[in-house]
Amino acid sequence: MGVFDRLPPMDHLRSEKMCFVQLIIPAESARVAVTYLGELGLLQFKDLNEDKSPFQRIFVNQVKRCAEMSRKLRFFSDQINKAGVRSSVRPALEPDIDLEELEARLGEHEHELLEMNTNSDKLQQTYNELLEFKLVLTKAGGILASSHNHAASAERELDENIYDREVDEGNAYLLEQGVHQGSSGNSGVRFVSGMILKSKALAFERMLFRATRGNMLFNQAPAGEPVTDPISGEEVEKTVFVVFFSGEQAKAKILKICDSFGASCYPVPEEMIKQRQIFNEVSARLSDLEVTLDAGIQHRNKALESVGSQLWRWTIMVKKEKAVYDTLNMLNFDVTKKCLVGEGWCPIFAKSQIKDCLQRATLHSNSQVGIIFHEMDTLESPPTYFRTDKFTNAFQEIVDAYGVARYQEANPAVYSVVTFPFLFAVMFGDWGHGICLLLGALVLILREKKLSSQKLGSFMEMAFGGRYVILLMAIFSIYCGLIYNEFFSVPFHIFGKSAYECREKGCSDAHTAGLIKVRDPYPFGVDPSWRGSRSELPFLNSLKMKMSILMGVAQMNLGIVLSYFDARFHGNALDIRYQFIPQMIFLNSLFGYLALLILIKWCTGSQADLYHVMIYMFLDPAGDLGENQLFWGQKELQILLLLMALVAVPWMLFPKPFILKKLHKERFQGHTYRFLGTSEMDPDSEPDSARARHDDFNFSEVFVHQMIHSIEFVLGAVSNTASYLRLWALSLAHSELSTVFYEKLLLLAWGYDSLIVKSAGLVVFAFATAFILLMMETLSAFLHALRLHWVEFMNKFYHGDGYKFKPFSFALLADDED
Repeated sequence: MGVFDRLPPMDHLRSEKMCFVQLIIPAESARVAVTYLGELGLLQFKDLNEDKSPFQRIFVNQVKRCAEMSRKLRFFSDQINKAGVRSSVRPALEPDIDLEELEARLGEHEHELLEMNTNSDKLQQTYNELLEFKLVLTKAGGILASSHNHAASAERELDENIYDREVDEGNAYLLEQGVHQGSSGNSGVRFVSGMILKSKALAFERMLFRATRGNMLFNQAPAGEPVTDPISGEEVEKTVFVVFFSGEQAKAKILKICDSFGASCYPVPEEMIKQRQIFNEVSARLSDLEVTLDAGIQHRNKALESVGSQLWRWTIMVKKEKAVYDTLNMLNFDVTKKCLVGEGWCPIFAKSQIKDCLQRATLHSNSQVGIIFHEMDTLESPPTYFRTDKFTNAFQEIVDAYGVARYQEANPAVYSVVTFPFLFAVMFGDWGHGICLLLGALVLILREKKLSSQKLGSFMEMAFGGRYVILLMAIFSIYCGLIYNEFFSVPFHIFGKSAYECREKGCSDAHTAGLIKVRDPYPFGVDPSWRGSRSELPFLNSLKMKMSILMGVAQMNLGIVLSYFDARFHGNALDIRYQFIPQMIFLNSLFGYLALLILIKWCTGSQADLYHVMIYMFLDPAGDLGENQLFWGQKELQILLLLMALVAVPWMLFPKPFILKKLHKERFQGHTYRFLGTSEMDPDSEPDSARARHDDFNFSEVFVHQMIHSIEFVLGAVSNTASYLRLWALSLAHSELSTVFYEKLLLLAWGYDSLIVKSAGLVVFAFATAFILLMMETLSAFLHALRLHWVEFMNKFYHGDGYKFKPFSFALLADDED
């Protein structure tokens, strides 16, 4: 084991070493110190006021002020977006301002903008009312003119026919009576004109008819175009109406009904001359209002531009201030009420940087007392922190989606950088499709600066975040595609001539019959002559199925080996003796032996039936192997391996719980009482104690847990090995689907002489390849590779029950919602 001790440490295999620290900060230095720590972004504060509500904390008033300023900034942003004003990407250079000055300036800008909005709304409402009035004058004037013409013709008809003038006037038509009497008397016909929503016109007319008992005449004319409503500001369909009536009582009823239906009434004079005069006055006022509104909009846009030039800078400033005071609210006053006490986690490598920040904060705040920074002991589990870059971050996120690693636990992301894209490529292997993926990944990588500053959709954002994962998946897909010798399912003689030729020079069916081996095997990958041959499918099935088992056994062994390094790193000898060793024995006695048989069969060219060998290894271990014997002493080796596998199961199950029980009794009930309080009694150092307290050891619980773990491993060894056969299944499905598209779409269309049919076949083939093979199949292979890592690989060693290191950092504010 000394070889492992001499190996250099792997930075990404273990999370950063953390330490629990305490800060004692004078009150006058607190804000500056926390601000500098936020710029550094390497200290995670612990909330010492969890029992207090947000309104009971020390700096609640400052947080409220920052929240109010954030509201004003959001208001400015909404107004800028609503007005369509472009704010400059680079803010104008202005001298730095403090929080109080910014608060006053934001208040002034908000008051000015609200006043401008109020005035603009009033002017816009007046403008819309005048537009309605103008439309009512036009339409109602036409209605009145037509009614006058109708009344004049009716009067001439009455005179010619010697109408009886002594007829009761109450029985005459209302309009004829009004026209006959003229507009001079109070008893004459009057009218009310206005506009109403087109959808309400019918109900409005019915209500008027019932209220006046039919003593009215309702005329309407459609506005002809959508009208902006003065109240709501929305464009709606309206109708101009004119209601003729007689009497003050009817007028009061009609006006009340107009008000209840939301109709706008406008005074229209009966004389045409006055109508033209009012029409001209309204048109002049509209022109003046247009000029005034345009000037107001320009003035408002200038004000918004001045705010927009500094909006981003002010937003970041307010977010930082709010984050600082939120963090200060996690601190507590000491007994003297002169210092703030804070606790938190930081990486060990960051201690010197944090001390430098605190010294600068003491100098800049002119404090007479320095900030005390020291480590503390704690029983809490430290957070997990891996330093990642833009390349490794996506792989770390894939692992963290399963569960965040425990503190100092082996990190599967280190191995997933290679194994994840490779297993994907085993299922997706086609170097034509791999080149398409490679081009897409290169576009995302070459334009990453531009795309990182844009707002992307959910799918594009996911693809951009995993651009380097896609890059490696594409490279490995090209590699596996060259091994499978498939380019959009078409084989090529890239690495030389085929090892097979036709038995006769004149044979025409060289792909299906009469092939003989004439030279050395094809140097790299699958021989192109297998494509289209009678034994193509059995050969590829056998190859990919055995290859899947080999990869599965290798990756599961890697997982168990990592559990050894984890146990050795944490000094847990029990896990090495009673988990790692029996697990290695059980897995390799059965499936490691199967992998060995596959390799021997490939190397020797034997015709042995491996299914028969593995089945009768359990059913008849001492039976004769016959023609299935691959090497001398195989039967004896199988009996030995079977016995070792049977011994490994109780080896995993029984010793560990009883040894833990014995250690517990010795520590807390026997001669080791003298060690109480020493480092040997740290609960974290107890083997496999999972931070259990020394006074609540439960043997039955430990035994049941170990039994579940053992049964899960034994059954999982079988199911997980079978699960790796998905590599074979998806690779076969991808290859066959690609072949179907090539033969049934492209080649079939290319057999016609019509250019239209050829073009249609090419387009359908391109769309089927892009959407089914390059999108759906990519997603399917990605998810299956994800499952193989999460379930089959990581469950051998990875607990994933830790929590992330979340430092107080200004750099993370851009991703947080206010």
